Amino acid sequence: MSEEIEKLFKDMAQSIIDGDSDVSVELAQKAIAMNIPPLDSITKGFVIGVNYIGDQFGAGEAFLPELVMAGEAMKAAVATLEPELLKLGEARETMGRVVLATVEGDIHEIGKTLVGTMLSASGFEVTDLGVDQPADKIIGKALEINASLIGMSALLTTTMVRQREVIEEMDKEGLRPKIKVMVGGAPITRDWANKIKADGYSEDAVGAVKLAKELVGKSDM
Repeated sequence: MSEEIEKLFKDMAQSIIDGDSDVSVELAQKAIAMNIPPLDSITKGFVIGVNYIGDQFGAGEAFLPELVMAGEAMKAAVATLEPELLKLGEARETMGRVVLATVEGDIHEIGKTLVGTMLSASGFEVTDLGVDQPADKIIGKALEINASLIGMSALLTTTMVRQREVIEEMDKEGLRPKIKVMVGGAPITRDWANKIKADGYSEDAVGAVKLAKELVGKSDM
């Protein structure tokens, strides 16, 4: 990798850490002009910054406002790269429809937004309901768009239980295994995912894409 590109990726990560949307957009535009693959810009540049801030937040060394600003900068960068990502996506068949949401009582979305972006980039049709979503809303949307997958995020130990409520509700309505469920978020572990009978768990956006493909039976693609 040339030094110039390496520096660009570093600057991208830094723009997210600084929560500077103007800079992140500028760098995304620069990457497009340099013909750098948009997924590279995301995974080798911007995501590094998101992960760093996420880790700092987890360790109590960064705070919610910083996390939110980093999320905004990430969103702005991705919005800039989106047309390039879509160009790549047009050539591929859709992998399946996914409904993403942060569960009721939780307003955290930086990780979820990132997962949505990466899933879209990988050929999934994503409907992101946003934050603080009750079970009936999540399930209703999945049925409405005929989704094959629901992805739920929770960042608080107090809202984790909502993931279980959604799954229990789906079982009651006989919607599984037709609709698969994957869960994620800072306090979520594989043990928790097993306990609430989720179909899968991932601790980061890259893993979530891999998992989603496995769950819809397209992992060999």
